[in-house]
Amino acid sequence: MSDLVKGANTFVPTVPLRIAVRGELRATALLLAADGRVRGDQDVVTDGAPAHPSGAVRLAGGADGTTWLEAGLGEAEADVERVLVVGSTRGGTVRETGVPSVEAYAPDGTSVARYEVAEVGDETALVLAELYRRAGGWKFRAVGQGYEGGLQALAADHGVEVIPVAGAAPVGVPFAPPVGAPAAAPIPTPIPAQAQAQVPAPTVAVPSTAAAPPQAQPAPQDWAFGPVFEPRTLTGRDNDVIQVDGLPPGPVVVELFVRGEGWTCLTPLNRRNKEGDVLVNSTEDDFQGRLLTTVPQGDPLRLRLQAEGRWQVTVLPLAAAHRLTGEWLEWRGPDVLLHTAGPADFAIRYKGDGNLIAHRYELEGHTDHATLPRRENFINKIGARRETHPLPEGPVIVELEMADGPWRARLRGVGQREDTPPEDGAASQTFAPFAVPGPEKTSTVRKSSRWGWRGRD
Repeated sequence: MSDLVKGANTFVPTVPLRIAVRGELRATALLLAADGRVRGDQDVVTDGAPAHPSGAVRLAGGADGTTWLEAGLGEAEADVERVLVVGSTRGGTVRETGVPSVEAYAPDGTSVARYEVAEVGDETALVLAELYRRAGGWKFRAVGQGYEGGLQALAADHGVEVIPVAGAAPVGVPFAPPVGAPAAAPIPTPIPAQAQAQVPAPTVAVPSTAAAPPQAQPAPQDWAFGPVFEPRTLTGRDNDVIQVDGLPPGPVVVELFVRGEGWTCLTPLNRRNKEGDVLVNSTEDDFQGRLLTTVPQGDPLRLRLQAEGRWQVTVLPLAAAHRLTGEWLEWRGPDVLLHTAGPADFAIRYKGDGNLIAHRYELEGHTDHATLPRRENFINKIGARRETHPLPEGPVIVELEMADGPWRARLRGVGQREDTPPEDGAASQTFAPFAVPGPEKTSTVRKSSRWGWRGRD
């Protein structure tokens, strides 16, 4: 038996497993695709829907404070990357119900993985463990991630809206806002090419994946540079040439997630099929990042991706880039940020070991929306940093070209005293890989810090 501590993992045999959820908790399973979200309501296995159509997971009853799941991992569909094993209370908090634990057994009754949650509090739901694909097999990871907002908050983080059903456990119903935009911020309406010449400055609703407080949201008319279009998402595996047709010419944001280990490199291809300047060159496992490139006039956007593992590419309009405000942004990896206010200071706190490289593009007076102005490098350092740099009045694009590690960034007003970044869990805008924020919710969500554990292996 492998008795695990929080964050540890072990390979489990790809055989039918029986999984015990203990501690007087109700068991639920979520089957997740590569983007970290359910694909539909069939991917939520709970009391109201006790079996997955594929046969990969089903509820198998329970007694004496234990609920059982049966997981036939060999039956999981190819696009199912992870299975979350979730426990939720029937009333009260986890602290009040007992000591939660999860244990997986082989068909002969041998325990192959076990995890007991050592620290519990006022949570009413827990991700106890996850089963995930690795190197052609499956691994079991001890998670212990608690949610004071209960099953509703937990499910919403994975693309599910929980709707109470009278006389039954909550049933998950997925929602699917476009990747890169919250439900409350619609993607800008595309402007036909023939009409663009007649519109001096398109008025758009600006999307953003930032979970910003209402006062931090920009006015919808404050960004009109670059083409406007519906986001395009493509998925695949390993090395590939990616082509996105029908995009208007101009600068765009390319959001890339790679679920795998090793080297990730992305470069644009010109009409002669020759590679241009490298957009990303990273050795980070499970790479994530947002990159800045330009769609050529009269040609599709073509990208050469070199990676090992499943990947997802989303092409977004520049208007969908994350906004710099006085609130701390928190993420890891390269990114594209927009500054739309007056003169301000750009503060960044970087906890990576590699290069931190940042450029700015000043758009004042640059009227050709199909090209970018000359870029100016203002950060090129190695290792953890605490830096502040002046920015002119917007509109300005801030490109974090390299940032293989967690970072926080914000704007400070000119003359404003420096302050300390918020502690983990304090108010900040956060962006989650392979997940799109759900509708605004008032519940408190307790998550593992992005400044601590760095992912699965």
